[in-house]
Amino acid sequence: MAKPAKDKAVSTAKKINVHYLTRVEGHGNIIAEVDEAGTVTSCRWEVPEAPRFFEAMMLGRTYHDVHHIASRICGICSIGHQLASLQATEEALGVMVSEQTLILRKLALHGENIQSHLLHVGYLVLPDLLGVDSVIPLASTHREELLHLVKSRAMSNEFCRLVSGRTTHPQRLMVGGMAKLPSEEDLLKLREILVGAVPEMRAVVDLFAAVKGNFPDFTRETEYVGLSSPSEYGLYWGEVASTAAPRRPAALYQDVAREYCVPSSTAKWSKGVEGPYMVGALARFNINSGQLNASGREAAEKLGLKAPSYNPYYISLAQVVEVVHSIEDAITLTDRLLERGVQAEKPQVVRCAPGRGVGAVEVPRGLLFHAYEYDENGRVTHADCVIPTNQNHANIQKDLEALTPLIAREDKAAVELKLSMLVRAYDPCISCSTHRLDLSEGEGLVRFVPAGKAGLKEG
Repeated sequence: MAKPAKDKAVSTAKKINVHYLTRVEGHGNIIAEVDEAGTVTSCRWEVPEAPRFFEAMMLGRTYHDVHHIASRICGICSIGHQLASLQATEEALGVMVSEQTLILRKLALHGENIQSHLLHVGYLVLPDLLGVDSVIPLASTHREELLHLVKSRAMSNEFCRLVSGRTTHPQRLMVGGMAKLPSEEDLLKLREILVGAVPEMRAVVDLFAAVKGNFPDFTRETEYVGLSSPSEYGLYWGEVASTAAPRRPAALYQDVAREYCVPSSTAKWSKGVEGPYMVGALARFNINSGQLNASGREAAEKLGLKAPSYNPYYISLAQVVEVVHSIEDAITLTDRLLERGVQAEKPQVVRCAPGRGVGAVEVPRGLLFHAYEYDENGRVTHADCVIPTNQNHANIQKDLEALTPLIAREDKAAVELKLSMLVRAYDPCISCSTHRLDLSEGEGLVRFVPAGKAGLKEG
């Protein structure tokens, strides 16, 4: 009688090498290794993206040019970079803008946030939740749901064009005001498409409420940082709020976003008050959910999203809530402009003098800082741009370190998918690498130029 064969031992060892992560902007790698005992021996988030030195491009340029250069840092957050740049320049040169300009800038920011959030949740995240590799198969399996997303995003593109003059890289926003104002016909059209988008977004909310259970059940509490304003859900301005520290003015941004370098990244990482921290839609929701408008609150309730939420995968749910909030707030702002009538204002006159200014704006991926110093001729002598994704890198690493041991015994495909979904949830814009590099030290590691050390002579 033949002896029964012994069960073949199944190895639990696995190596995850996601090179490069797909459905994100830029290049990032996920490396993880698990040994035979199921112990995680390596877990690393890598950023091999080449820095693009936008701060160096700004040095020596006049205040007329800087916000146009800033908008080219990102093709998705071009409006947000331009607004942060304008804030910094206007503070440095002592320029005050009119209420009409302020309303138009808030509208522009709403348009961009809607545009970017819908791209992320609909085209980059939804395929994971429905078990496909890209958005293409959904055209046949979930045609109606996909059409709601496509129509809503088309609305946001037109929204940005009507207010800013272009879908990306706007030309109307300028120091002291607007180069060209939208007409009353533009605003009426804007209101019409915003109202028309309300039922489409209700369908999008229902879709994400239905698939919410497909997000991995993972939580890790961290520090959440974002703008906070006493009068509104903080997006365009406010103090820098943290769940771990008192609020502080944007001028003290370097006390909150303490940047440093790591060997695995060509982009800087950041420490907050207690270490790694999160910026972005979930951080904003956790800080400001009490100031959502009625539509935003209703969407959060349908999605079952409550503050504080410690599940990083729910960043996407917070983005859906923000889209709904932004549509209602944009309708309110448009009505205000229509009621008072568009005033034929000219931009404020700028008088050049040495000065320093800091701009802080909430862009789709989180809190963005631009800080400039100008000389007496209105030319930039120092620029520091701290982008949201760089602030999130260290927190992504900590999330990966916490999640990987919990799923280490699952099969390789499942581990790879959950780690990839985690990083994708942050909606990273990895190529927004702005810092200068100093190559004058000769051999050795490339060294980032620390804030306060840059100057025209070094360029």
